[in-house]
Amino acid sequence: MTTNAELYFSEGCGRCSLGGTPACKVHAWQQLLLALRRIVLECGLDEECKWGMPCYTFQGKNILMISAFKDNSTISFFKGALLHDEYGLLTTAGENSHIARLLRFTRLDEILSQEEQIKTYIYQAVEVEKAGLKVPKGSAPDIPDELARKFEEVPEFHQAFEALTPGRQRGYLLYFAAAKQSATRTTRIEKYMPQIFAGKGMQD
Repeated sequence: MTTNAELYFSEGCGRCSLGGTPACKVHAWQQLLLALRRIVLECGLDEECKWGMPCYTFQGKNILMISAFKDNSTISFFKGALLHDEYGLLTTAGENSHIARLLRFTRLDEILSQEEQIKTYIYQAVEVEKAGLKVPKGSAPDIPDELARKFEEVPEFHQAFEALTPGRQRGYLLYFAAAKQSATRTTRIEKYMPQIFAGKGMQD
C-alpha cells in the first residue's frame, strides 16, 4: 500500500497489481486529481497519506481525502454530513455512508469552473473541525466510520456488502462496532473482507 502522497499521484494506491500501469484508476483521472490537489493545498491543509491515499488535515485532524474511482475522481469530506450544501454538489458514497460527503468530477473543466465553490466547501469543513462539531449519534444507520471509509476506498467492497442479506449485514455491523478501539475495528473489517466478497456471513 502506498505510504507517500506524492507516489499516489504517480503510481496509485498500491492496493492491486494495476498500480504504476496505465490501467490504474489514478492514471485515468491524473489531471483531475492534480487539479484537486492544487486547490486543496491552496486552502492551507497539510498533505499526508493514510489508507494508501492522500489525506488532508488541519492541526492533525482529518478533513478530506482525494480519491480515484472507476467512474470519477472525488474529494471526500470526513464530516460532510455537517456541511451546508449551498451549491447542491455534495453526494453520498452510498445509502449506508451517513457521515462522509463527496464532490465527484469526471472532467477537468468541471473542476476549474467550480474552483471557488470547491474552496467554499473546504473552508467550511475546516470551520466544522475548528468548532469541534460531531455528527449526532442515532441520526443514521449505525455504520462504523472505519467501515464507511473502507466503502469509499474500495467501492467493490461496498457493493459486496450491500449484496449480503440484511441478517448477515447486521451481524457484521454489530461485530465491527463492538470494538472499542478504532484500530481494532479496522482490523476486524480487513479480516472479514474476503468473506464478505465471497457473499458469506460471519458464521458461514
